[in-house]
Amino acid sequence: MIDPIIIGTVALDSLETPFGKVDDVLGGSASYASIAASFFSNPGILSIIGKDFPKKHIEFLNQRGINTSGIVTGNKTFRWKGFYEFDMNEAKTIKTELNALESYNVQVPDDYKGAKYVFLANIDPELQLEVLNSIKKPELVVMDTMNFWIEHKREQLLKTIGKADILVLNDSEARQLFDTPNLVKAANAALKLHTRAVIIKKGEHGALLFTGSKYFNAPGYPLENIKDPTGCGDSFGGALIGYLSKTKDLSETNLRKAVVYGSVLASFNAEDFSIERLRNINSKDIEGRYKEFRDMGKF
Repeated sequence: MIDPIIIGTVALDSLETPFGKVDDVLGGSASYASIAASFFSNPGILSIIGKDFPKKHIEFLNQRGINTSGIVTGNKTFRWKGFYEFDMNEAKTIKTELNALESYNVQVPDDYKGAKYVFLANIDPELQLEVLNSIKKPELVVMDTMNFWIEHKREQLLKTIGKADILVLNDSEARQLFDTPNLVKAANAALKLHTRAVIIKKGEHGALLFTGSKYFNAPGYPLENIKDPTGCGDSFGGALIGYLSKTKDLSETNLRKAVVYGSVLASFNAEDFSIERLRNINSKDIEGRYKEFRDMGKF
């Protein structure tokens, strides 16, 4: 069965960091999220590409067991060009070409509609809501977003958040969305929107999980080699929903494990450009680093 369903972007990225430069590599929130989820489950993507999109990328996704029947074809593929300075926590955008994404109308295949787990990866909140309205009876909806939607579609964003079970966003987005410098206050404000849990990512410093009166702090992994943090947040969300879909356990304890698995996949992703590091790891690598995370938390 196809589960989870992931809506987001499938893109071609060109970027430069202090450690190298790449052009027209596979990117997009749905790409990273689905690959990370595929280590645990059988995800299906909802997105749009252009006629210029290389077939080899679709073939790779299919080889990972990712269903791509929900990817439609438009004119030109969404493209992003940017760079990172030595502060790798923030990308600087040079150019964004929405292309086919501007006219994207979500088409949910029939075999997607019975999915129990849904990840609304970073994309227009109106499209996220369209997907939710097409899924019959989802048991868990995880939602991600970004500052662009907070600035330009705040009302629609808040409406979609109100229908999500878990909200995932980074620390700057949390402060911006809830207009407070205090992350605890931001999390409590999000929980009042009827979300079951809030996860606030802090880049290399880990992630915070808030569930009502409970609080969990997942550490950041001490990476020696960081080449490209693009897609780390998407990899985090994909691994999170993939693990929860696999275990079908939404307890507080298992949510904490899912956060750590998300952090594991995000840490691997940062070690190379595009999806190259995710392409070359296996379940043994993931479990080994998960154990390291667990050992780091002992005292």
